[in-house]
This record gives sequence, structure tokens and C-alpha cells, in this order.
Amino acid sequence: MIRTIGITKDQKLIKDFPLEDIHKNEFEWYWVDFNCPTDEEELLLDTFFHFHPLAIEDCLMRLQRPKLDFYDDFHFFVIQRVNEELTAEEVNIFVSNKFIVTFHKNVAPEIDRVQMMLEKQPKNWERGTIYLTYQVIDKIVDSYFPLVYKIEDHLNALEDELTYQSNLNAMKIVFEFRSDLLDLRRTILPMRDLLYRILNSYRFSLKKSERAYFGDIYDHLLKLTEMIESNRELTADMRDSYMAMSSSRMNGIMMTLTIVSTIFIPLTFIAGVYGMNFEYMPELHGKFSYFIVLGIMIFIALFMLAVFKLKGWFSLFKP
Repeated sequence: MIRTIGITKDQKLIKDFPLEDIHKNEFEWYWVDFNCPTDEEELLLDTFFHFHPLAIEDCLMRLQRPKLDFYDDFHFFVIQRVNEELTAEEVNIFVSNKFIVTFHKNVAPEIDRVQMMLEKQPKNWERGTIYLTYQVIDKIVDSYFPLVYKIEDHLNALEDELTYQSNLNAMKIVFEFRSDLLDLRRTILPMRDLLYRILNSYRFSLKKSERAYFGDIYDHLLKLTEMIESNRELTADMRDSYMAMSSSRMNGIMMTLTIVSTIFIPLTFIAGVYGMNFEYMPELHGKFSYFIVLGIMIFIALFMLAVFKLKGWFSLFKP
């Protein structure tokens, strides 16, 4: 679907006009949005707008890294938005002083919000295509925040849970969140580099007021980068805490098995000695031999337990 908006020279907004009317009406500037275009509509990038083949190729190919390319009569942006499944989706922007053309193969709610803002706020019409480009990029960057906040809230709740128990399922969730943060990082870092290039490129000339707007987006991306790195460090700390708790629990289990084995070694030795089938073993014929040997075995076990307790072994693990 192709959506059109045009601002005439007498500051009137015309919406949903045919593409052929672009050259008939004297527009101050116009906006054409390719929203989930068909194959026939994609051809218009070449046949109607005559954009550079490399820019068209970037639109039609698989997901591209966020970037800014300069051509003779327009600038070309590759932007990435992120959907609810944390999958990056490409939004392309062709912009000049006379027009802005947005192209996206997936639904982009941010584009819809900018169009609604444009219709409801006529004061923005005179600001032109650069301001509209700012609005599109700003709305896309702002959409990153809820996704990062959602992961951060889950991690904080999960951290409290791991403080009291070692939970394997919780660790699986932690690694899933860590993977999600990595996906967001792959999008946000290139977007930050793109905004840095916009602010420092002499070919993309910005007025002082426009530079302030794009600088605000850059600040948002810096904040998002810091949040992602902070949350990645949190997942690393949770992973280390889990490993420490697992190691401590394993040490406790090994300590228990060691104590049990140490106690039963001498008892097994005694039982083994009197289990031999020699004919001449005086103790075997005594009336109280069984009770004496059994008492000795109980004494040895209790004595060894007392020694372990005095050495503080029982305080090294939780039973």
C-alpha cells in the first residue's frame, strides 16, 4: 500500500492523492510511504522516482546495517526498528528538501504515529522534510525503551529469586534474556553510530535547531547502550552467583559424602576382619564379643563425629 501526504505552497495538507499528481500540484514538499508494498509497487522506486540502483537494492535485499548514503539529489537512510519479538525490521528513508519517501516491508506503527502528528499539528508543516525525518527516527528509537525496560524488570525480579535459591529454570531464563539483550545491542549500536555520523557529517548539513533534535536522539541511544551493557553485566553477575551457589551446594554434598565415607572406613575394616572364616579367632567364641565389637564400632563413629564437629566441618555446608 502506498500512502501520500503533500504540503502545498500555501500551507495546505493534501492526503492520499495519486502519485501522478505529485508533478501536477505545486507542493512545498511531499511524503510517500511504501507500507508493506507489493512487487508492482516496489518497481515504482525505479520507474517513477528513479532512485539510485544501489539504494533500491538496499531496500529490496535482506536486512541491512543502519547507515546513511549520500547521492546527488537525495540522502538515503537505513533504519532498524524492533518488533515485540525483538526481531529487527528495516525502514528505508529517501529524503531531500522536496520530498521524503519511506519504504518498509513490515508494518511500522512509528510511521503511523508520525503521520497522525503531521495531520494534527500544522505548525510542523513548515519545518520540512528534515524535521519529518527526525520524527520518524525519534519514534523508532523511542520504541526501543519499553523493550529494554521490560527485560530490566524481569531481570531485577529474577535476581531476587536467585538470592534465595539456585534454580536451573531461572538460569535458562537469564540466558534467554542475555540473548535478547544481544539482539537489541546489534540494532542499537549501529543506530548510535548512524546518529553520530549524521551529527558530524559535513554533507548532511543541519541547522542549529535541527542539530539539537538529532543530538537528542543520539543521547537516547547512548542511554539505551548504557542500559543494555548494565543489564548484560547483571546477567553475568547472576550467572556467576548461580555458579557460586551450585559450587557451594556441591561442596556441601561432597563434604557429607566424605564424612559418611570416613566414618564407615574403620567400621568396614572391623566388620571385614570378623567376617573372615578363620577357625582360630578367640573373640568369636566369647559370650559378649558381639556386643563389645558393636560398642567399639559405635564409639568410633561417635568419636569421629565429635572430632569433625570440633574441627567445624559441619558449619561448612547446609544439611
